[in-house]
Amino acid sequence: MQEEVIRALRDRRAQIRARWEAFLRVEAVATPLANPDTLVFGINESLSEFFTLLRQPLPEKLEPEVECVCGRNPLLAYYRAGEQAMLEALILVQAEMPKLNPVARDQAFAKLKHVVSAVARREIGALSAVCQQRDEAAK
Repeated sequence: MQEEVIRALRDRRAQIRARWEAFLRVEAVATPLANPDTLVFGINESLSEFFTLLRQPLPEKLEPEVECVCGRNPLLAYYRAGEQAMLEALILVQAEMPKLNPVARDQAFAKLKHVVSAVARREIGALSAVCQQRDEAAK
């Protein structure tokens, strides 16, 4: 991803955070852990990780997706909202760059989706691995 695009996204960090929180508040709350008032405390750290990873080469492949059999993992909604906020910001940034070529635009979109997905898979998988509802939901 072009440094200019990353810098423009970083400049929109406050707006991305606000939109992420707004999207979180629209999501259905499946458990107390999914309460938006709780989840918003992780947004700044997640954004920092996204911006760091956007500057690094993509790994060969993503970690395997871990299925949340109970469907109550609060990070499912958290990362859905985060991806939506990041993609929205990217689209706005790209719209302000009149000389951005279509290939670079598509590569930036793919890279952003990959980065968010990689972090989400890792975090969702970690929480799903210790889920106490996992065995009950599988019955």
